[in-house]
Amino acid sequence: MLSNEKSTDALDLSHHLSKVGKARHTSPLKGLQKYMGKPGLISLAGGLPNAAYFPFSSVSGEILAPDSFPLKTDFEESSLSWFWKLFSRSDKERTSTFTVGKYSKRPGDLDLENGLQYGLATGQPKLNEVIREFVGKVFQPAYKNWTTLVHTGNTDAWFKTVQTILNPGEGLIVSEWTYPSAMASAQPFGIIPVPVGMDSEGMSSISLRETLSEWDESARGMPRPHVMYTVPVGQNPTGTTMGIQRKKEIYDICVEYDIIIVEDDPYYFLQQGKYVPKSDRVAEPDTDDEFTLEPAMFGTYSILTILRLDYQGRVIRLDTFSKTVCPGSRLGWFTCNPMFAERLERTAETSSQAPSGFTQIYVASLLLKWHYEGYIRWLKALRLQYKQRRDYFLDCFADEFHLKATLSTEGYTAGAHIYHASLKPKRSFVLLSEKDVAYSKPLFSFVPPSSGMFLWLELHLDDHPSFSSLGYKALEMKLWTEIADAGVLFAPGAMFFATPVEDDTPGYGHFRISFSNSTVSSIL
Repeated sequence: MLSNEKSTDALDLSHHLSKVGKARHTSPLKGLQKYMGKPGLISLAGGLPNAAYFPFSSVSGEILAPDSFPLKTDFEESSLSWFWKLFSRSDKERTSTFTVGKYSKRPGDLDLENGLQYGLATGQPKLNEVIREFVGKVFQPAYKNWTTLVHTGNTDAWFKTVQTILNPGEGLIVSEWTYPSAMASAQPFGIIPVPVGMDSEGMSSISLRETLSEWDESARGMPRPHVMYTVPVGQNPTGTTMGIQRKKEIYDICVEYDIIIVEDDPYYFLQQGKYVPKSDRVAEPDTDDEFTLEPAMFGTYSILTILRLDYQGRVIRLDTFSKTVCPGSRLGWFTCNPMFAERLERTAETSSQAPSGFTQIYVASLLLKWHYEGYIRWLKALRLQYKQRRDYFLDCFADEFHLKATLSTEGYTAGAHIYHASLKPKRSFVLLSEKDVAYSKPLFSFVPPSSGMFLWLELHLDDHPSFSSLGYKALEMKLWTEIADAGVLFAPGAMFFATPVEDDTPGYGHFRISFSNSTVSSIL
């Protein structure tokens, strides 16, 4: 369903609530806060510190201009030149300032009196207004009564979601390779990962249907799962991205089998598109035009969210400012139907409460200063910055190794062009043709990520003399330890498998390598 006309409210999906989620009640003291905004109210109920004793008269900051980074690159420049420009900029950054005082001059303005006080778990009103406008314009959920709720980052949001909709002993549908911190949050509650096969677009709809249609409760020892966790864009760790058709297939299957989808999408705005080798690269199209809505917002690279397809209210979407503003903000938001939002709010009331008042003030001030158009401009340029980092990182592999691309037909890379990396031959006085050059067997292979921050390397360890006796897990960790001891830290692949990897588990070793925060000197 992609019509802009939202004809219905969300379905009643309260049967998906966990026992804990159903049992939560409004916190007795927090329940009083709904009266706090009443004009002329004399409040003697709560133990609120007096704002006069807050040791901050005001907070202020300098904000980069939203067009601080370009929307196109010169393809004739070397892949390294943008790095030198980034780290040797002589021009002063263009900034603007903001100041938030202790007391507001106009009703509804940001102020410290309210912003630094005990607050509602729903967050500060001004920030909520900005977030709701953004979701309405960009993500456009396909049902009427969607709502938003702030949280303290997607890790916290997932933790709250687990408590709200999953019971101990229940299964959780995940990709066969998945984000280990999400599993670490769920497993202490007795939640059991149910891995689903993948291909070049992430979770396979064919494998998902097989898993659900062939579910044998007695053999599995648990009911058929009713919750799915997915990172659809820049999947962590593989870097794959679901296309719109795949998302439709996944959503339709979840409707058929009554599955709640938790769409954890921190990399949505870091869509970089297909990697193109340096020799084939052309100019980046100029996207500095009128601000358009999804899916055209990032030109050919943008895709619809699962939330945009959701006409029943069965998607709980997790968004974060960690990748688009800064991770230390510990700030993000849910978008979901109001029943789930109300239960998540009850969870927050007796745990994290609201995100930090300082964080909310700073991020709200940033977005109010930039306005919607400015934030969209920032996001467009941010995508390009990470695209350049990815391209440079992969170009370095091309410089150091012989890369041969083939079309993969099996496993989690099926349907993708996979690059096999071999050692380049030693230089010779005799110029040899390509067919006469003898390359080593591939040492590793990878599919260039289309989004996100990570490169997922598959290690070709099967020719190692100890492979048959030790298995790939031990060899992966041995190589990882030697590289770490040498001063370079990757993430070992075994931790990303949805179920524990044993010594005799068949497969290949992997490393997850981040290209997001490297400097030139550390890469060269």
